[in-house]
Amino acid sequence: MIKLRLKRCGRKQRTIYRIVAIDVRSRGEGRDLQKVGFYDPIKNKIYSNINIPAILCFFEKDVQPTGTVQDI
Repeated sequence: MIKLRLKRCGRKQRTIYRIVAIDVRSRGEGRDLQKVGFYDPIKNKIYSNINIPAILCFFEKDVQPTGTVQDI
C-alpha cells in the first residue's frame, strides 16, 4: 500500500519536510517512489513547486495521505 507522507530533510534545528509517495512497509526514512512537494513548518508554508498533477494521479490510484499531509 502506498501513502503520501512527510519525509524529514534539512539540518539540525531547521527541518524541512518533503511530501513523498512511499510504500507503507518501508521504514520512515526509506526510499520514496516520487517526490511531490516540500513543506516548511517554521514558516508554515508549502513551497510553490508542488506537483499537483502527480498528487491528483495518486488520488486516482486510491493512494491515502497520512493525517499530517491531509491537514497541510
